[in-house]
Amino acid sequence: MPSQFFGLNIAYTGLLASNASLNTTSNNIANVQTEGFSRQTVTTQAANALRVFQTYGCAGAGVETLAIERIRDEFYDFRYWNNNEKVGEYEQKIYYMQQIENYFDDNGQNAGFKTVFDQMMITGLQELMKNPNNMSFKEQFVGYAGALTEYFNNVAGNLEKLQKDVNEEIKVKIDEINTIASEIAALNKQINTIELKGVNANELRDRRTLLVDQLSQIVDVEVKETKLQDTNNPDRKTGGSRFVVKIAGGQVLVDNFEYNGLKCVSRTDDQKVNQTDVDGLYDVVWDDGNNTKFNLYGGAMGGALKGLVDLRDGNNGESFSGVIKDTDPANNTVTVKVDKHYLTDLNKCNLSDSGGVIKLGNKEYYYDSWTYSVTYNGGKPEYNFEFKLSDDKNLNPDPVNVAAGDTASVGKGISYQGIPYYMAQMNEWIRTFSQKFNDILTSGYAGDQKGIALFTANMATENRQYFVGNNSSETKEEYIARVEAALKAQGVDPAADPAKAKEICLEALKDYRYDTESEAAYKSRIEKLTEANTKYNLGMTTAEIEEAAVLKVTVGKGNVSDENYYLMTAKYFDVSETMEKDPGLLATKKNAADGVEQNDLLEDIKKLATDKGTMSFRGCSASEFLQCILSDVALNASRAETFYSSYIDIAATIDTQRISISGVDEDEEAVNLVKYQNGYNLASKMIQTLTEVYDRLILQTGV
Repeated sequence: MPSQFFGLNIAYTGLLASNASLNTTSNNIANVQTEGFSRQTVTTQAANALRVFQTYGCAGAGVETLAIERIRDEFYDFRYWNNNEKVGEYEQKIYYMQQIENYFDDNGQNAGFKTVFDQMMITGLQELMKNPNNMSFKEQFVGYAGALTEYFNNVAGNLEKLQKDVNEEIKVKIDEINTIASEIAALNKQINTIELKGVNANELRDRRTLLVDQLSQIVDVEVKETKLQDTNNPDRKTGGSRFVVKIAGGQVLVDNFEYNGLKCVSRTDDQKVNQTDVDGLYDVVWDDGNNTKFNLYGGAMGGALKGLVDLRDGNNGESFSGVIKDTDPANNTVTVKVDKHYLTDLNKCNLSDSGGVIKLGNKEYYYDSWTYSVTYNGGKPEYNFEFKLSDDKNLNPDPVNVAAGDTASVGKGISYQGIPYYMAQMNEWIRTFSQKFNDILTSGYAGDQKGIALFTANMATENRQYFVGNNSSETKEEYIARVEAALKAQGVDPAADPAKAKEICLEALKDYRYDTESEAAYKSRIEKLTEANTKYNLGMTTAEIEEAAVLKVTVGKGNVSDENYYLMTAKYFDVSETMEKDPGLLATKKNAADGVEQNDLLEDIKKLATDKGTMSFRGCSASEFLQCILSDVALNASRAETFYSSYIDIAATIDTQRISISGVDEDEEAVNLVKYQNGYNLASKMIQTLTEVYDRLILQTGV
C-alpha cells in the first residue's frame, strides 16, 4: 500500500519535469540567433507504476525526466554537406574565372589583343606597304610588334600572379582543414567523456556539426558515427561513440580522438609539371613523418579545394602520357612513344623545360632533360620523347628497369581549363605565329641583304635572346653555300680537320621548325647532308646520315644551346634586339634584285593575319585568337555562375528543411512557455493542496 505522502511525491516529479521543460524552453529562446544551435526538448515518460494490493491493481507514480535531447535529422545534414562541396567549388571558380576574363578582355579602355594586333597587322602594315623603304614606317611597324610582345608578357605575368594567389589560398584552406580537424577530435573526446556518464552533450554535438558544415565547403566530407559496445555485455548501452570524418574521396581526416594533419610542401625546380608553372607550387602531404601524398586529384574530390586545384593545375586533360618504347640503362635514358595531338606538335606541348618527375610503370623518377624526335616508318611519322633520368636524384633503384609497353606519364590530366591551359594556349599561338612570320621574313630581302627573324624570346637566366631560324625551305645549293661561309668564317679546312667540318655541317642542318615536320623535309635534310658528306669527305655512312637528319629538339637542364621555338613563351616573348637597333633590316621583298618600292613580301605577311591556309589556330585565323580564348573563359565563367546559383539555391532549400526541424521557432517556444508554465503551476497547486491535507491530518486529527 502506498504511503500517505505518495501523492506529494507524484506532484514533485511533475514539478521537476515542468521546471526542466521551462529551463529548456528558456535555453532555446536564448539561442534563437545562435548559428548551428539545434532546438532542444525534454524527454519524459510515466514512472513505473507502484503495485498495490487493491482492486485497482497499480497506482501511477508520476513522471520521469529522462533526458534533454536536441532535435536533429542527420539525413538533411548529409544532403547539406554533399551539396555544400559544390557551392565551395564553384564559388572559387566564379571569382578567379572573372579575373582571367578581365585579363583577356579588350573593351577599348585597355589595350587588349585585338587593339595591339590590329595596330601591327593593319595600321602599321598598311603604312609600310605604301612606302616599304621608309625607315620611319619600319620603325613604327617594329614598335607595334614590340607592343604585341609586351601584351603577351603582361597577360602571362598576370596569370602567374594569379597562380601564386591560388596556390597560397590552397595553403590557407589546408590550414583551415587542420584547425577544424583538431577541434573535431577535441570535441569527440569531450562528448564521449560526458555521454559515458549517461548525459547528452547537445551543445558540443551542435558545435561539431557546425564544424562539419564549414569543412564540407572546403572539401568533400564523409561522416560516420558508430556506438561503442561492451564486448562482455553487448546489450549494455555504454554511451560512448566513435566519430570518423573522411575527406577527398575517403581519406581519413579524423578518427575519434585522433586527427591526421596535412601540410603543404613546395615543389623544387626539378619537380615542375608544366613549363609555365611558377616556382614553389604546393604539393599536399600527410603530416605523418613519412610525407605520404594526399590525393588532390581524385575524382571524388570536391569543395573549394577542388575549385582551387582545378584553377591552379587545370590543363584540359592535356598532360604528358605515352608508352615506353625502349630503355638504355647505360645512358640512364628511357624513350616514350606518344600519339596525342598536343604532344606530336611541340607548339602545343607544355612539358617542363627544367626537369621534373616522370612516372614509369608504377614508380616515379626524376628526369633532367628530354629530347623530342620524329622518325618515319613506312611513310608514317612516329613521335618519341627520350628522357634523360637524373644520375644524382633517383627516387628508386635501377631507374630504367621498366618494360617496353608500360605506361609513362608526367603530372595529372585535369579536365578543367585552368591557368596552365590558358598559358599553353598563348604559347601555342605565339610559337605558331612567330614561326610563320619569321619564315616569311627570312625568305625575303631588305635591300640586297637576306631577311632576318623579327620575333624571338629572352633567356630566363641570361641577359640575351635565343636565336631561332628556318632552314626547312632552303635548297641544297643554299645549304652548301651556308656551310662554305661557316667554314671560311671559322678558318676550317675540311681536308685538314674533317671532324670540325662535320660539326659545322650538322649545325648548319639544324632545323628549328617542328609543327609542320614531314617526310619530305626529312628526306631533304638527308639529301643536303649527303651532298656535304661527298663534297667534304666527312666519312659518314648512310645510316649515320639518316640518323643525323632526324629532327630532334632537346630541352632541359644542362642544355644552354637550346635555341628553338619551344622556349618561346608568352612570358619571354620579344622582338629581336638586332631588329630593334636597326629596323632597316626588316625584309619587304622576295627578290634581292627588285626595287626598293617592291612590297610583295608584305603581301604574304598581310595574309598571315586572316588567311587560315597560311596560319591556323584551333581552326581559326591568327587574328581570331582573342575570340577563341574569350569563348573558353566566358564559357567556364558562365558555367561556374550557373552551377553556383543552382547549388546555392539547393543549399538554401536544404537548410530551410533542416531549420524547420532543428531550428528554434519563437512562436512555438512561446506556446511551450505557456504550456510548461501551466504545468508548473498545476504541480505547485497540487503540492499546496496536499500540504493542507497533511496539515489537517497531522495537526488537527486525533487530538
